[in-house]
Amino acid sequence: MIWVLVGIVAGLLSVVLCAIVLSRRRTARLREDFGPEYDRTLRAHGDQHTAEAELQRRRARRRRLDIRPLDPVARERYAERWTETQRRFADAPAPAVAEADDLIIEVMRERGYPVDDFEQRAAGISVDHPETVEHYRAAHAISLASAAQGAKTADLHKAMVHFRALFDELLHDDDRDRDRDRAGEMS
Repeated sequence: MIWVLVGIVAGLLSVVLCAIVLSRRRTARLREDFGPEYDRTLRAHGDQHTAEAELQRRRARRRRLDIRPLDPVARERYAERWTETQRRFADAPAPAVAEADDLIIEVMRERGYPVDDFEQRAAGISVDHPETVEHYRAAHAISLASAAQGAKTADLHKAMVHFRALFDELLHDDDRDRDRDRAGEMS
C-alpha cells in the first residue's frame, strides 16, 4: 500500500515538474520571440499567464494572415512617397507626420496586415517586428499629440524617425525572409 502511494506521489511530482519545465520553456520562447514586446505586454496585463496568452493569441492570428511581400513596383512607389513625405516635413512637420502614419497603414494593408485600429495594427506587427513595434507605438503617440496640437517640432522629428524604422522593416521585410529561407535551406 505504501509503495502504491509512493508511486502515485512520484507520478504526480513528475507531472508537476514536467508542467513547470514546459511553462518555463514557453516563457523563454515568448521572451526570445517578442523581445521588449513581451515585457510591455506583461506590464499591460499585470500577470504572466494573461500576458503570455495574449502573445500566443497574436501569434495564432498572425498564422492565419496572408502576409505578402511588396512587389518591386509597389516598393519603389512607397519609397518615393516616403521621400516626398520627408521633404514636406521641413515646411509642414505635423501634416508630414500624419502622412507618414497614413503611409504606414497603406503599406501594412497591402502586405496583408489588419489595419482597423492602432492596437490591432501594433499587435499584428509585434509578431513579425517585435523590436520595431515600440518605434511604431512612440511615433503614433506623438502623432496623436500633434493632432491635439500638443507636439513640438523636435517631437515630430522623433516621430518621423520612429515611423521610418517601421517603414523600412515593412518595405524590405521580404528580403530578410528570403535570406532566412536560403540560410535554412543551406543548413
